[in-house]
Amino acid sequence: MNNGTANPAQEWIDARELFVGGKGWSDTKRFFDRLSGRAEGVVREAVWDLSRQSAGLCVGFRTNAVKIAARWELLLEQLIRPMMGPIGASGLDLYARDAAGCWRWAGHGGPNGRDNEAVLVGGLDGQMRDYLLYLPLRNGIEKLWVGVPEGAALEPAVPFAGLPIVYYGTSIVHGEGASRPGMCHAAILGRRLERPVINLGFAGAGTMDAPIAELMVELEAAVYLVDCLPNMTEPTVRERAEPFVRTLRASRPDTPIVLVEDRTCGNAWLAQIGRERHRTSRAALRDAYEKLAASGVANLHYVGGDPLLGSDNEGTIDSSHPSDLGYVRYADALAPLLRSLIAG
Repeated sequence: MNNGTANPAQEWIDARELFVGGKGWSDTKRFFDRLSGRAEGVVREAVWDLSRQSAGLCVGFRTNAVKIAARWELLLEQLIRPMMGPIGASGLDLYARDAAGCWRWAGHGGPNGRDNEAVLVGGLDGQMRDYLLYLPLRNGIEKLWVGVPEGAALEPAVPFAGLPIVYYGTSIVHGEGASRPGMCHAAILGRRLERPVINLGFAGAGTMDAPIAELMVELEAAVYLVDCLPNMTEPTVRERAEPFVRTLRASRPDTPIVLVEDRTCGNAWLAQIGRERHRTSRAALRDAYEKLAASGVANLHYVGGDPLLGSDNEGTIDSSHPSDLGYVRYADALAPLLRSLIAG
């Protein structure tokens, strides 16, 4: 949709007065951070810095406005990433619930700098409906306002119900490569399963660190997803996978835990080094899974890596990070298991 200057005859509402989803902790240092403020100095510095990016956070609201605008102030001056355009990295992404109850894309706002104002969508029919606004994947939000024409209704709306899916992983979970924030597979899964998702993707730093497990158990979850192999090699998987799961299970004896292998890189059919890394790290994760299961760790599940991006090698940007097509396929591969675990 058009990305322009909003009509000055707007009523602006601080997003914090609406419903903000995807936050696991309320005691964050900045409102739109992803980790508790207590994590500073406990998790690695790289993880802490990445946790200040707003991946997975979203704003739910209901309005009958004929136009919806936004103002937002970004944390970082860098608006793009090597494999991401400005909308995915630093922009906003708007979805609306249709008459059948399905979430459908509605509009976006692209950034021009740290301070931004944009019309997300216009020309609407004035019917009252629910909206879901995803925040930037690879930038942080300092301040955010939603704008509607004066006289239009604007009120909080909770988009999803139930316990959240807590999804821990790497740059892929973080959303690197997605064209829009709503195209990360974690967000896609939230819409498909009608569940909150807490995105704990940390680009280049998803390595099954013990402090992350200790933070995760503070969150009552429908499912814990652990998807870290793209950032790990065989030795670190053998060292960390089993203790990480045991920490989760000790505090949350009944919550399903899903271990996810690394996606198969797009050129692994050709590159021997990539194939060998997949083989060894997956073997280490499978060994940990089997030892845990044999020792009595229940409700533990395993997802192989080959189906995650499909079999035609067309699902990535750089062999590693998914394109939008790859993210849809990733969601396709995970959704059936997650749906059964949530239902069960």
